[in-house]
Amino acid sequence: MTGGLSFRYVCEKYFKTIASVYAEINYASIGWKEDILTREDKPVINAITGMAEQYSRTINYIQIPVMAHLAWGKEDRGINFFLNLGPQFGVYLDESTSMNFDLAQRNIADRATSIVAQDTMAVENKFDYGIALGLGAEYSIPRAGHFLLEARYYYGLGNIYGDTKRDYFGSSNFGNILVKLTYLFDITKTKKNNH
Repeated sequence: MTGGLSFRYVCEKYFKTIASVYAEINYASIGWKEDILTREDKPVINAITGMAEQYSRTINYIQIPVMAHLAWGKEDRGINFFLNLGPQFGVYLDESTSMNFDLAQRNIADRATSIVAQDTMAVENKFDYGIALGLGAEYSIPRAGHFLLEARYYYGLGNIYGDTKRDYFGSSNFGNILVKLTYLFDITKTKKNNH
């Protein structure tokens, strides 16, 4: 789940390309849900509860993407298609876990891997950074605003856990796909000169 504020400053028009700076301040809940499986790809059953073991981690961030926004089509009335590309930064807020078993009584013997350190490890690196890339469409209505629908991929360049040879994981970066619906309204408008 992601929600927040979006800002856009239209800089220039190059031939048929509308160039803007696009930024957001978002509250985002991200993380993972583990598929706890045996070597035969069957769910691991907990001996105490008799249920398939389930584990998930939610990590909350303030995320700030700052992107180049390039659009082709109608700027003020109608539809345009756009590309967003740029860096994204995230500041860790907190985290929580959800599991249906006691950590001391989990079924390690039947798991495909015995590495379960991520179940108890807190996030070590509190600053996240990476690259965001989005494709979308915008529908503009004069005096009503701009409606944007975007599919975005984020690839994290930083790891949440250590990644040296002494650590458990070689990489622990985020990678996620999200669909965003945005409403923008004009705060100020520059008069257009027709030469």
